[in-house]
Amino acid sequence: MKFVPHDYQRYCITRIIQEEALALFLDMGLGKTVITLTAVCDLIFNRFLVNRCLVIAPKKVAEDTWTREQDKWDHLRLLKVRPVLGARDRRLRALNSPGNVFVINWENIPWLVDHYRNDWPFDMVVIDESSSFKSHQAKRFKSLKNIRRHIRRLVELTGTPSPNGLTDLWAQLYLLDGGQRLGRTLTEYRNNYFFPAARNATTVFSYEPRPGADEEIRGRIQDICISLSAKDYLSLPDRIDNIRYIQLDTKAQKAYREMERERILELPEGILDAGSAAVLSGKLLQLANGAVYRTEETVPGDNAAARKEVVEIHGNKLEGFLELLEELSGRSVLVFYNFQHDLARIKRVLGKSGSSVRELKTPADIADWNAGKINILLAHPASVAYGLNLQEGGSDVVWFGLNWNLELYQQANARLHRQGQKHTVYIHHLLAAGTVDEDVMAALQKKGDCQAALLEALKARVDKYFQAG
Repeated sequence: MKFVPHDYQRYCITRIIQEEALALFLDMGLGKTVITLTAVCDLIFNRFLVNRCLVIAPKKVAEDTWTREQDKWDHLRLLKVRPVLGARDRRLRALNSPGNVFVINWENIPWLVDHYRNDWPFDMVVIDESSSFKSHQAKRFKSLKNIRRHIRRLVELTGTPSPNGLTDLWAQLYLLDGGQRLGRTLTEYRNNYFFPAARNATTVFSYEPRPGADEEIRGRIQDICISLSAKDYLSLPDRIDNIRYIQLDTKAQKAYREMERERILELPEGILDAGSAAVLSGKLLQLANGAVYRTEETVPGDNAAARKEVVEIHGNKLEGFLELLEELSGRSVLVFYNFQHDLARIKRVLGKSGSSVRELKTPADIADWNAGKINILLAHPASVAYGLNLQEGGSDVVWFGLNWNLELYQQANARLHRQGQKHTVYIHHLLAAGTVDEDVMAALQKKGDCQAALLEALKARVDKYFQAG
């Protein structure tokens, strides 16, 4: 296929060629993969400025998107894209094979850096979905930081650079400029632009930007960051959000309230920090969906495999789910689940439906979905959140269970609501009424700091129970 770039794409390609460090904060669907590959191809074959390029991507994207995109366009035929995936021996064979672009998943970056050490062979690195490097404590960030001096060109790609607030920007910018623009340490960055928002005597749980910090930060980074919004350049189909409230029966309501009350009263002196909030919220989200893990510890299962013991509480959400699927009969549906026991229970009830149901695991599943061979595709949002093109297979998303991660939520929905989609996209949410489901939905709709919203929502419940006690 012939590539005829839009003006904004041509501009981004030129900037990648001109700049040795650049971030493309482009909305989903603007074509950041073909933009980057076009620039890489020019740098390698026309300008001789790059020898080997490493692409760091989410696992599913590394398996499918970069090779598929290279195969799609005529002007990229000279590029040889090598996925560096799988077992260690397979990865080593790929690295030792002829190629220009080598694609590896995030998790294997520490291994790759340790493998090459100071003999780093990639003069250009592309980080696909750079927000995955937002934590300065993550091994992948530390590993890349250690060999940054060996990388001559670095490009960062993401549509969600700061999903949890402006503090997410520091680590990404540090990899680009070594701290020149936002400070050499995260502490310096926080001291300059933020103040503590939620804290106890010893720990700060979240930060809020100081007045004017947003504009000042943007001013400091605008020379090496390009930010483009899809609404300014693409004509996307309508997106309609549908919220369906599931009423819990009396037994399920009683079980939910008991768990909520008992878990909250277990907290020492009613203190709720980020760790205990996540545990409490996770338990309540599980119960809202209909089942819970009895314990966080695993118990021996068949074939000596470790599994978690699951206790089913109710089938109310499953019933609502099946009713919704009946209404959507004849349409292909992408279903997002939150917990593994959600997946098991969904597969069990769909087993008798006669529909073509599949869990997304391989590139073949993606191809079959886009070819219309799958009626119901089951996926965890973390497994499809970045870069996968699923828009040809359907236009209905069902969220069986939500989580607090705004970035995953936005990215997962963008698998269908993106360039190339020909139909109105419907995002269906199943919410257990009167539960933490409603708090999560409200936080996602506000598109703010979801961790702060989690703490505030659960603190209100803590206060209610302790005041009542």
